[in-house]
Amino acid sequence: MTDTALIDAARNSKAWPFQEAQRLLKRYPQGTKPDGAPVLFETGYGPSGVPHIGTFQEVLRTTFVRRAFEAMTGGAPTRLVAFSDDMDGLRKVPDNVPNQAMLTEHLGKPLSRIPDPFEKYDSFAAHNNAMLREFLDRFGFEYEFVAGSDRYNSGAFDDALKNVLRSNQAILDIMLPTLRAERAATYSPIMPISPSTGVVLQVPVEVIDADAGTIRFTDQDGSVIEQSALGGQSKLQWKVDFAMRWVAQGVDYEMYGKDLTDTGVQSGKIAKVLGGRKPEGLIYELFLDENGEKISKSKGNGLTIEDWLKYGSEESLGFYIFPNPKSAKQLHVGVVPRAVDEYWQFRERLTDQPLDKQLGNPAWHLLRANVKLDGPDAPGAGGSLPVTYGLLLNLVGVLGAEASREQVWSYLANYIDDADPAEHPAVDVLVGCALAYNRDFVAPTLKKRVPLANEAAALTALNARLADVAEDTSAEDLQTMIYEIGKQEEFGFENLRDWFRALYETLLGSEQGPRMGSFIALYGIANSRRLIEEAINA
Repeated sequence: MTDTALIDAARNSKAWPFQEAQRLLKRYPQGTKPDGAPVLFETGYGPSGVPHIGTFQEVLRTTFVRRAFEAMTGGAPTRLVAFSDDMDGLRKVPDNVPNQAMLTEHLGKPLSRIPDPFEKYDSFAAHNNAMLREFLDRFGFEYEFVAGSDRYNSGAFDDALKNVLRSNQAILDIMLPTLRAERAATYSPIMPISPSTGVVLQVPVEVIDADAGTIRFTDQDGSVIEQSALGGQSKLQWKVDFAMRWVAQGVDYEMYGKDLTDTGVQSGKIAKVLGGRKPEGLIYELFLDENGEKISKSKGNGLTIEDWLKYGSEESLGFYIFPNPKSAKQLHVGVVPRAVDEYWQFRERLTDQPLDKQLGNPAWHLLRANVKLDGPDAPGAGGSLPVTYGLLLNLVGVLGAEASREQVWSYLANYIDDADPAEHPAVDVLVGCALAYNRDFVAPTLKKRVPLANEAAALTALNARLADVAEDTSAEDLQTMIYEIGKQEEFGFENLRDWFRALYETLLGSEQGPRMGSFIALYGIANSRRLIEEAINA
């Protein structure tokens, strides 16, 4: 494949990352800024709670667009900044963190100046920032992490803050009409940090000298304070901060959730006042929990990154996030198994697809999001697993909640060559995930039912047929045998679906299941016969 072929295919692709990248290409037809600087992508993170998958997805989706832009420009230079707004004041104590009484004492203070309730890092923000970075690094993202506190405290934002002070009235003219009267009465684009309490103050502010960065306000104790707004002594209001960052850092692309639609509108106007322009960006739909409610960091009602990785693979998380960013997705443990298997289905198709189809395949984008991949996992590489996650779950379900990794691998020897975790590391990851998923969610709900008379007769016939076949009979031949029994009129199944449902409910204790030929090949002929006999004699 030539670069020209990829560029042409990328510029004509209808996949959403390429559609987004097209908007950037219209802004910079040469692939770089007029001064030759790389195109800058940014993602924002508010570290007020433990990071969840909704936080991670913004970095991943932005990376999809970044790589798409690079593909359609023949490798134009780009940067991705993951920005943490850790100068923001803590408004509410999250429900899912320890030491809540301590955090309550620090309400209103910048997150970067509040002790870590987990007692591991210098601040609450540092803890949550580290959790986010740990997973971004694990996934192999290429990014630059920037903490707002570092920029404010070091003076790196001082010139931008002076620009805000000089534009104070113009920003008020944008913001005040959008606020309720009570809020408008105390609104100021810049929020001073109280010298007495350390709290980020929501009070009227008078600009004394914009070029010197001097402001005047009334502190919490009623005293009138005149101090600098520079060097970490103030914090901008959210919509103003958003715009200031865009202009100060030269951001060209930033996506955000539907709940920030108005923020994007007002921040775009403020960016223009500050002498810049709003970046390109996608407004994505939000993740919902299993009850259809918005996921919240403070409520902790969504899956954490750790939860997903306990029950599914890294790739499956990215796969679930990829499609249709403008459609809401429910995010709960029930979606994990299907995401795991569907990722590998798309991955297997990749090498046989023409280039234009590859660019619409989620696996193509996921392989390019991870800068650590090489060899068989290099961008463009296909791949497959010798066993599905669904089949592993069914095997572990039969083995029981106390099943071990070694026990599962002993059964895998019936089904795959070189049944060694070292030879199949991706399978070994899923074995661990299946054991955890079964223990926590499947085993407590499994309940085998007694077969009906016609079902028991069919099971008896299947047992007899299995008695005559070798242990190494292929999954395909076993599946054919099962089909043949289900089609026999004497057993009275209206359709094969009823026969397979009977197998699942009587042998596995669930309403759905795998291809039974594959399951029997994996579990073993002799073991499967014992399972059938237990069901018949129940």
